[in-house]
Amino acid sequence: MITLDDFKKLEIRIGKVISAERVLDSDKLVKFIFDMGTEERQILAGIAEFFPDLSVLIGQEMPVIVNLEPRTMRGYISYGMILAADGNGSPVLLHPAQEVLPGSIVR
Repeated sequence: MITLDDFKKLEIRIGKVISAERVLDSDKLVKFIFDMGTEERQILAGIAEFFPDLSVLIGQEMPVIVNLEPRTMRGYISYGMILAADGNGSPVLLHPAQEVLPGSIVR
């Protein structure tokens, strides 16, 4: 269990996918560039095997955690984490029910 104060430490914002490409020599990693409203942010996610056509992700809005410590994977730095649901072993990307501005805070 975590406290509400622990949960409040997470900064979750809506990002809009600008680009998505597979990371060379990786079966899983996708390198995303997100429009976060005031900046562009690179985030890596291990979802490549579930999305053979990454172009369908361009323009989609999704929640991302933006205040995680950066992590280097396969020579690229990831500056956040995409939130997804577990759809019986494959990720289901989450989206706002209506369009919102990139960088909007998720509460």
